[in-house]
Amino acid sequence: MSADLPDDLTCQELVELVTDYLEGSLPGTERTRFEAHLGECDGCTEYVEQLRTTIRLVGRLTEEALSIEAREALLTAFRRWQAAPESRRMRRMT
Repeated sequence: MSADLPDDLTCQELVELVTDYLEGSLPGTERTRFEAHLGECDGCTEYVEQLRTTIRLVGRLTEEALSIEAREALLTAFRRWQAAPESRRMRRMT
């Protein structure tokens, strides 16, 4: 989706605001813009639904349920992601 009007939200802006949206802490005006974008952008709608699914499933996962190997693999992946330059991290998210 492209921003046609100054008040339109871009896909990049949506990615930056999605955590606040899912936590219910996005101010009313921004929430309206966010939801308007979702109403017009199938890609962002899918992205938000994937995040909701991930949050729901991960919420069931406890540290004790992970094998040592799985825990180490997740920590290694996170450390690599965290060490990557910010520009590379953002490209992977979009």
